[in-house]
Amino acid sequence: MFDIKKELLKLSNEDYKKFNEKLCPDTKRELLGIKVPELRNLAKKIVKQDDWEAWVKDASDEYFEEALLQGLVIAYSPLKFKDKIPFIKNFVPKIDSWAISDTFVPTLKLKKNELNLAFDFITPYFSSNKEFEVRFAVIMLLDYYIIDEYVDRVIKILDKINHEGYYVKMAVAWCLAEIGIIYNSKLMDYLNDKNNLDDFTYNKTLQKMIESRRITDEEKEILRKMKRKNIRKVKS
Repeated sequence: MFDIKKELLKLSNEDYKKFNEKLCPDTKRELLGIKVPELRNLAKKIVKQDDWEAWVKDASDEYFEEALLQGLVIAYSPLKFKDKIPFIKNFVPKIDSWAISDTFVPTLKLKKNELNLAFDFITPYFSSNKEFEVRFAVIMLLDYYIIDEYVDRVIKILDKINHEGYYVKMAVAWCLAEIGIIYNSKLMDYLNDKNNLDDFTYNKTLQKMIESRRITDEEKEILRKMKRKNIRKVKS
């Protein structure tokens, strides 16, 4: 295996680092300032190496980009999802930013015949006390499970999540808003019925739907009238 840390340091960019530090204030790791397309290219290069699995198992995650790179290598690897599970289990605790979870998850590109297994795999994470483990699982729902076969279960799961983390609440709102755009009557029934959403998440769901170009002005006007008043601010 070539010297991956050396490759990362070569790709670092001070101006982009400053920009990314503002974009990812949640991470505790030092950022190098590497754009995601460059990390994707490096990940694809790594998975062509015979010893990529050994690298993922032993890789350092000193830098933000090192952690993200590990996720991309797992996602791009030729393994079937069932064989990626041990690697994902080891990787998820390393997620400490919305940018890592939200880049890693869509890169997995789950196949339809992998959805049941992946659903069972992510289920325990919904009750995790770690903010970004829960966000990882919610983003999985957002990217793969807003479909006829799963949407009712997704709503029930989201309704039961009670983690106080800002990035969890934002992910839940985003996921519910997407359901509202695709399955409007189903989501409206849920919002107008008794639900367990805190005021912040409820209002963020409405806001994200209102900001969408995929629903009508008439629907947006209804949503504006549904907003809850006098809510407390959630710390980011």
